[in-house]
Amino acid sequence: MSVLVVTGTGTEVGKTVTTAAVAAVAVAAGRSVAVLKPAQTGVGPDERGDADEVARLAGAVTVCELVRYPDPLAPATAARRAGLPPVRPQEVAEAAAKLAVEHDLVLVEGAGGLLVRFDDEDGTLADVARLLAAPVLVVATAGLGTLNVSELTAREVRRRGLDLAGVVIGSWPEAADLASRCNLADLPAVTRAPLLGALPAGAGSYAPADFRAGAPGWLAPRLGGTWDPEAFASSHAS
Repeated sequence: MSVLVVTGTGTEVGKTVTTAAVAAVAVAAGRSVAVLKPAQTGVGPDERGDADEVARLAGAVTVCELVRYPDPLAPATAARRAGLPPVRPQEVAEAAAKLAVEHDLVLVEGAGGLLVRFDDEDGTLADVARLLAAPVLVVATAGLGTLNVSELTAREVRRRGLDLAGVVIGSWPEAADLASRCNLADLPAVTRAPLLGALPAGAGSYAPADFRAGAPGWLAPRLGGTWDPEAFASSHAS
């Protein structure tokens, strides 16, 4: 794949740290990587955004942020409140396509979930994936409540004719509860997509060198890593 769209089942699910892990593994394999953040919300002009955090953790990646809005809201709402123009799916797709000309891998990280609005014409990250004919990677939480939102996201990806690459658990707890352990089998069953990784809770706070060293062990071979879902599940069997 030359472009991968990364979405979440909601906010604060580990989307940015997962994007950083995918980028780190690709960089370590000698691939050139670009990270595109279409709309960054909730940060000021001089603050670090999600794409900057990916670069800090992953290393030598090209960072591209199209628009930035101060309020921590959905991009369409944040743009409207700030009196600024929205970013539209066509603009995002064009930016990703340009980056793909000069990079082996372009990671497009959305804001929140798949259907969060970019503009007042109901443009979403799903539209970006359609325009790019790019696979979608879904980042989900580990525990109770994740099955419903993960299945709904997977169903919407397929309803739109998009390719669901798989699911990554964005934050795996150090002491996993019963629901989290059961979800290792239930998540791929309800989404009908492979489980492609599990990142340890707090991975985003690792020193960059430690993050890059650990990343291959958190992601499955399809994402360039060595993580084995069956071995992982066996190690967390009740």
